[in-house]
Amino acid sequence: KKREHKSCRTSKTPHVFVSAKELEEVGKDLPARVGDSGVNREKNRYPYILPYDHCRVRLSVQNGQPHTDYINANFVPGGESERDFICTQGPLHNTVADFWRMVWEQNVRIVVMVTALRQKDQVMCDKYWPLDRGTVHHGLIQVTTVTRKQGPDYFITTINLRQVNRIITHYHYPVWPDRGIPKDVSSLVAFTELVRQELEAPPRLGPAVVHCSAGVGRSGTFVTALWLMQLCARGIPPDIRAAVEDLRLHRMWMVQNLEQYLLVHQCLLHWLRGGGASAR
Repeated sequence: KKREHKSCRTSKTPHVFVSAKELEEVGKDLPARVGDSGVNREKNRYPYILPYDHCRVRLSVQNGQPHTDYINANFVPGGESERDFICTQGPLHNTVADFWRMVWEQNVRIVVMVTALRQKDQVMCDKYWPLDRGTVHHGLIQVTTVTRKQGPDYFITTINLRQVNRIITHYHYPVWPDRGIPKDVSSLVAFTELVRQELEAPPRLGPAVVHCSAGVGRSGTFVTALWLMQLCARGIPPDIRAAVEDLRLHRMWMVQNLEQYLLVHQCLLHWLRGGGASAR
C-alpha cells in the first residue's frame, strides 16, 4: 500500500524559510536505548548519534546472542512506505561484516555513499568493498567488485555478493564535505538523478541504503532531495519542511543544519529548471 503523507501537500510554493528551533526538537523524545547499551557502544562511530529503537534495522541474531541483532541504522520513509530507505553510519572496521549482513538480509540492491573515506586526517568511513576488481570476505559474505566506472564527481561500482547473481550497485559521491555542502549543486543533482532513475527501474527489491559518516546530515539531505524529486516527477508539489520533519522522526538529526536544508531547495530548483540531465 502506498503511503500518503503530508509531504505531498499541494501548496504552490515550498517553504523556503524554516525556524531552526521548530525542527531541532523533532524526535528528541524518542528512545534510542539499544544503541546506547554497553554491549553496543563500540559499534557506533559517534557516541551521540544513535538509531531510534522504534525503527532500527534488526539483524538476524547470531549464535543465540541477542546483541548481535544491532547495527546503527534506521528505516526511513521516501514517499512510498516507512521503509523506502535505510540510513546508516559509515561502517567501522568492526561493523563491516554487520553492514554486509544487513545488505544481504534486507534484499538491498542499491547502496549510496555520500562521503569520502577520509576528510583531511579523519576517517569518515572504513573501506568496506574492493576499490579495484577483486574479492574480500566479511564474515560469511563474499564481496566481489566486478566493474568500476568513474563519472565527473562520482564512481559507480558493480558488486557481486556470494557469486550467486546477487548484484549490488554502489554509488559513491566523495566530494561532499562533512557537515557542509558540495561546491557544485549541479554535480549533486546529476548524481541524485542517476540514483533516482535506478530506483525507478524494476525490479524494486529491498530498501536502498544511504550512508555518509554519521548517517544523518548528508544522508538525510540526499534522501530528502531524492524523495521530493520523485514527488515532482509524479506532479506532486513538494513540502520540504514536512519531509525533513518526517525523516527526523525516524533518525536523529536528519538534514543536520540550515545550510543543508537550503541545499535541498537549491537542488530541487536546479532539477526543475532542467538540470536533471536525461530525466527532464
